[in-house]
Amino acid sequence: MQARVPNTNDGTRAFASSGRSDGTSVRPPRTVTSPRAQHQKAPEKKPEPTGHRSASSTAREITLAILIPVLIVVLIRLFIADIYVIPSGSMLNTLQIGDRIVTSRIEGQHGQIHRGDVIVFKDPDNWLSGESSGGILSSSYLVKRVIGLPGDTVACKGSGSPVTINGHAIDESSYLKPGVNPSDISFSVKVSAHHLFVMGDNRANSADSRYHLSDGQGGLVPISDVQGVAKFVYWPVTHWRGLGRDDAVYKGVGGVSGAR
Repeated sequence: MQARVPNTNDGTRAFASSGRSDGTSVRPPRTVTSPRAQHQKAPEKKPEPTGHRSASSTAREITLAILIPVLIVVLIRLFIADIYVIPSGSMLNTLQIGDRIVTSRIEGQHGQIHRGDVIVFKDPDNWLSGESSGGILSSSYLVKRVIGLPGDTVACKGSGSPVTINGHAIDESSYLKPGVNPSDISFSVKVSAHHLFVMGDNRANSADSRYHLSDGQGGLVPISDVQGVAKFVYWPVTHWRGLGRDDAVYKGVGGVSGAR
C-alpha cells in the first residue's frame, strides 16, 4: 500500500514508497536551499548621469554644422563647378540677361575644349570695356562660344557671309540670335597654339575675338584663362535647359577636334 504524502513547513514535499515489511515508511531527505542561493540577487545597475552637455561642446557642434556645408560648397566651386550670372546681351538668345549658369571647372581647366562649347574665361586684354554691361558676375570674366581651336583658320567675308573654319563654311543657325548675321565685318585669323577664337551668339552686340585682333593676344583667348565650360541654365526655372554643343555644326571641319 502507498503511504500518504505529507506537506512540509518549508514548502517542499516528501514522497513515500510502499511500506517496508516492518511497517515503517521511507522518506527521502529534504532538499535544503542555502541562504546564499535563496537571497543572492544580481547587482542593480546605477542609472547613468543625465546632466546637460557643456556649453563648449554645444558651441563646437554648432560651429561644425555651419562650417562643414560652407567648406563643401567652397571645395565644389574651386575644383568641380561654379555659378555665374549673365548681365549682358552678347549671348542672346542662348543666354538671357539675368540667367544663372553652372559651369564645369573640370572640363574647363583639366578636360578638352571643343568647338561649340560655351566657356567662361578671364578677360584676355580689356575686352570688357566693349561689353554693354561689364561681363558676368564680376569685372574680370566673360562668356562666349568657342569657334576656332589651335591650328584653325577662322574667317568670314562679312555682310552676311557664313563663317568658315579651315575653308569649310559652317551653318550656325541653331544657336545664332535670329535675324543676326554670322558677322558684319570681314576677318581671317590663324589660331595660335594654346589659344581659342571665340564669338558671341548675338554677333551684332558682342565685342569678341573679331574686335580685338590688334590687342596683345591677337583677339585670342589663352586656354589657361578658361574657368569653365557652361553646362546648363538653372535659374530662372522658366529658362532651365542644357547648354551642350551642337557637334553637327562642325562635322565637316578638319583639324583637331579638341584642345587642352
